[in-house]
Amino acid sequence: MDVLVILLVLLFSVIVHECAHGLTAEYFGDPTARQMGRLTLNPLSHIDPIGTIVVPLLLVVMKTGIVFGWAKPVPINGANLRDPARQYPLIAAAGPVSNLILAAISAIFLGFVVGLSDASVNAWLSGGVSRFQYFLFLLFHHGVRFNVLLALFNLIPLPPLDGSWILSRFLSGQALRLYESIRPFGFFLLVFLMMSGMGRYFILAVNAVSALFLHVTDGIISLLT
Repeated sequence: MDVLVILLVLLFSVIVHECAHGLTAEYFGDPTARQMGRLTLNPLSHIDPIGTIVVPLLLVVMKTGIVFGWAKPVPINGANLRDPARQYPLIAAAGPVSNLILAAISAIFLGFVVGLSDASVNAWLSGGVSRFQYFLFLLFHHGVRFNVLLALFNLIPLPPLDGSWILSRFLSGQALRLYESIRPFGFFLLVFLMMSGMGRYFILAVNAVSALFLHVTDGIISLLT
């Protein structure tokens, strides 16, 4: 059940991420994503066979300690934007922001699922509750962790991630040209960094932010109950 829930959460989260990009672009004047049928939660419109299925499944099976993936990027036509230099970074930021919102929603529901039941924490962790309760626990638990992971991962300022577009907003002249020159090699740099010691620090950051969401939720639930 755990693997299936992880893939379900990851699929939904990357779809919302891409829709957030498309909706923000439409707000700024570019309807391309809607015209191409990409502003939908239908997974068939977003699935990338490699990034949405193969890579996450391999990472889960290999027990790497980190699971991520991606959907097909929504199409954006910069010619339709009113102010591309200012709006591209905002469109890019919409994806990670949507994941942090999903993480917060998941944390709240997780708090209610666990806090309003009579089961002990150990019972939840060991699956010593009904299958439906355990499903909800896994769904919202992974909803927090993987949305935090997707948000932080996409904020890494390396192409082709969203963070690269956000950083470019604050660069100009020679610095911007130099930064853009690494865009064709960004994916390889990213893989190198994640396989180096940086990957361990990234996981620590994900765990810390996830714990923060859950700690705040605990406080809210204790006040309500």
